[in-house]
Amino acid sequence: MTKINTVLGEIDSKDLGFTLSHEHMISAFSGIYRDFPSLMGSGDLIDRVVIDLKEAKESGVHTIIDATTPDLGRDIEFIAETSRQSGVNIIATSGWWLEIPGFLRSVSIDQMADQFVREIEDGISGTKIKAGILKAASDINGVKPEEEIILRAVARAHKRTGTPIMLHSYPAGQVARRQIAILKQEGVDLHRVKIDHSNDTTDIEYLSWLCEQGCFLGMDRYPGSGVTTLGRTKTLKALIDAGYAERLCPSHDRLALRVEGGNDPVTPAMRSKHNPFGFLFIKNVVFKQLHEMGLQETILNGLCVKGPRRFFEGK
Repeated sequence: MTKINTVLGEIDSKDLGFTLSHEHMISAFSGIYRDFPSLMGSGDLIDRVVIDLKEAKESGVHTIIDATTPDLGRDIEFIAETSRQSGVNIIATSGWWLEIPGFLRSVSIDQMADQFVREIEDGISGTKIKAGILKAASDINGVKPEEEIILRAVARAHKRTGTPIMLHSYPAGQVARRQIAILKQEGVDLHRVKIDHSNDTTDIEYLSWLCEQGCFLGMDRYPGSGVTTLGRTKTLKALIDAGYAERLCPSHDRLALRVEGGNDPVTPAMRSKHNPFGFLFIKNVVFKQLHEMGLQETILNGLCVKGPRRFFEGK
């Protein structure tokens, strides 16, 4: 067993249960909840998220990794309150996404690593709420110099704390090959690394290669765009058939709150048009597809359970 920081305190890895490994309570820009909350629509924002989470909890979702970094609008007290009211374990993220301001380019790798370690060991934003996972990101342009600083800082924070790493990556460009190479230079055990957005490609050869390096795969863009939901599930099934079921972490990358543009109010029906099942899309749609493809119930029941637990335990 491994101890994991959640926003309400430590839990054992055996108690993770059914886990969604990449979601967002808020995703926008730094400070939005405190400074510009009305940009995320009407109503009590905490209530809106708690309703979503309670529905998920009642249908068997136990834990969510909130992949929101400071530049994406992370508000740790907001996240903790939604966890407290809903009963869903939420694991907060330290690290950085793609919006790296110019002034951070003068900061050293070890300076950034110190900040990430503080959020894991002491707490976030002056609270005692601790991060339980580290995140770095690169996308279509590969690993840019400022992103490499963050990636190496995340690697060093991982080495100092043992906290696992999730990577925003761009699978169509096989960007994780470079990300992995940098992590290897920093001495990271790839069994502690999850490559996210992996179901944005149907390239089984590339995804299998990632698994063979020891990485876990975040199959976390449901229902997604570009690749269809069915296409994503076929890729998931192919990886399961290839023997990688316990290295897979299905999720949605869902934004419970986001900026709602325009002058007309956004209705709940409008919010749910793309994904009418919210945090239960995988349970209600993807699992049905996998069942129809002939997936054995024992394997199906282990998805979103075994992969996340093994990821945190480094197995």
